[in-house]
Amino acid sequence: MGDGRLAGIEAVEWHRLHHAYGPATDVPDQLLALRSPDRARRGEALSRLFGNVYHQGTRWQASRAVVPFLVALIDDAETPDRADVLHLLRRIAVGDRRDDGLPFDPERAFAAGNAFDGVRDDELVRRFYAGEELGDDEAGVLDAAAVRWAADSYFSAAAFVPAIVGWVSDPDDQVAANAAALTAWFEPTAVTVSALISVPERRAQPRASANLALAHSPSTEAQVDRRLRALVGSGTEVVAVTAAVASAYREGESMSGEALSILVDASSRDDLEAIVGWDRAPRGFVMLALQRLGLG
Repeated sequence: MGDGRLAGIEAVEWHRLHHAYGPATDVPDQLLALRSPDRARRGEALSRLFGNVYHQGTRWQASRAVVPFLVALIDDAETPDRADVLHLLRRIAVGDRRDDGLPFDPERAFAAGNAFDGVRDDELVRRFYAGEELGDDEAGVLDAAAVRWAADSYFSAAAFVPAIVGWVSDPDDQVAANAAALTAWFEPTAVTVSALISVPERRAQPRASANLALAHSPSTEAQVDRRLRALVGSGTEVVAVTAAVASAYREGESMSGEALSILVDASSRDDLEAIVGWDRAPRGFVMLALQRLGLG
């Protein structure tokens, strides 16, 4: 086993970590398979990873251990299907949370995990996989453990925010758009805001995704609102609509009349182009923007 791009993968004690189906001994081969020239093999590996380290929204012990290797794969332009790998990283980092949870407060979101101190982790997990009956108190501890595993996965990804922000300018539009969306889940920095502002208007999907990330950003920098106002006049519909949404989120009734007109026109349309990296339909964002203005 070995791939220089996944240095350290053999040093992880995967047999001591569990995923949805037991010890995570199969995970290294699945990660390595994401570099395979065989599309079918890559697809199967990605599907298995979605099933075992991100199972129906649940993160496990092994989930956080996967994060650095996914980042290394995405960071390498020669890795196939990088946008798909990034989608997996996003799910491991933030789960099934939707944009209505933005701006994200990890301390509040993961508070229930504070009841778990890790002491009984291995034994409880072993008994769980063995099908042994757990007492109510033990089941509660296991529930808290699941929250802790989700928190561990999130903070593991947070350590790589500089890399994620770097992907916002990636030549691959799918990677760039997904990265822009993912930045919204972490505490914004000046570098993050600058990267989102700098996405060129001509790159429609990354620009639209960056607009929505800025919509949810707590940054109060005036340059953000100036950029969004300029983008409202974009000739690309998905860019103009998302810029108008962002202006409504950030400026409220102070938004421009042009932006408001765009929102009103878009509110009756179901054929708006979807925005890569975001689960909500564009019209959903438009209606939420109008509600913020008291017009929904």
